[in-house]
Amino acid sequence: MPDQLTPLLLVGTGAMSAAYAKVLKALGQPFLAAGRGTERAEAFAREWGIETGHGPLPEQLSRFNTVPETAIVAVSATNLAEAAEQLIKAGVRRLLVEKPVALNQADAETLDLVAKNAGAEVYVAYNRRFYASVEAARKIIDADGGVLSFKFDFTEARTRIEALDKDPAELEGWLFGNSTHVIDLAFFLGGHPNTIVAQSRCGLGWHPAGAIFTGCGTTDTGADFSYHSNWLAPGRWGVEVMTAKSRLILQPMEQLFLQNQQSFAVEAVAIDDNLDKEFKPGLYRQTEAFLSGNTDLRLMSLSTQAEAFKNYTVIRDGNRSNFEGENRS
Repeated sequence: MPDQLTPLLLVGTGAMSAAYAKVLKALGQPFLAAGRGTERAEAFAREWGIETGHGPLPEQLSRFNTVPETAIVAVSATNLAEAAEQLIKAGVRRLLVEKPVALNQADAETLDLVAKNAGAEVYVAYNRRFYASVEAARKIIDADGGVLSFKFDFTEARTRIEALDKDPAELEGWLFGNSTHVIDLAFFLGGHPNTIVAQSRCGLGWHPAGAIFTGCGTTDTGADFSYHSNWLAPGRWGVEVMTAKSRLILQPMEQLFLQNQQSFAVEAVAIDDNLDKEFKPGLYRQTEAFLSGNTDLRLMSLSTQAEAFKNYTVIRDGNRSNFEGENRS
């Protein structure tokens, strides 16, 4: 782990930042925080016993004699790319930025270019990659000889989302900002998609790109995949992976269930998930991997995320022209 006497800068003072603060305290990593509003920043400082600034981020950065080398960015989805760029330009050289890092491919690619030009390492925080259930699934997949096929469902709870007080831009980018937790995990386990045939329809007022998403394709590991997500109907997130010996079910994704070749029974797999119960699931291992300074394959690079936006966009918008305009509002 890097020099523990060097403080890390945690950008944001909301619920996600509090989850990171709990992990950083447990890891013994000194940190400072930067918020926006005075009241929330002062409350955050009292809760965690740390120095917490407030106001525009560039002004806070300008007050440092030496800008921290490392930062975790946990602000709202609409402000992630801007905050990350400000940090890079101020001299921060290692960043862990909450997903999706940007709300469109162009902004992700622009940030990636800024990072490369500055020589900064930027990773995108997809904490579900670090679940104990996912790690157990990966071991079984390897033992079984790899993934043959997989399917996933990123159905969102529409009525709950509509009750939230969210920025319209964040709602319009909801698939990028939230649903990609599932999409990323599915492709993390099953391989990078080579082909996708996608359909999207029944757009919502706050998410005009669609509410029903179906599709299929193949990945670079030779696996076939399909997905079906319907935001108008009840449902929940889930990923299922099929190997020659097992059907692995992550639904809910914090747990792992298995059906083997000789049985119809679906049984829970025992996992060591103590850290996922004590902290926000996946966050301890993810933060630990980032702070280690080593390249952990579970950490997604910004360049990979910028490229992945192409697939996210196809899934969101569809690529079958005969469905364009059908039932969209």
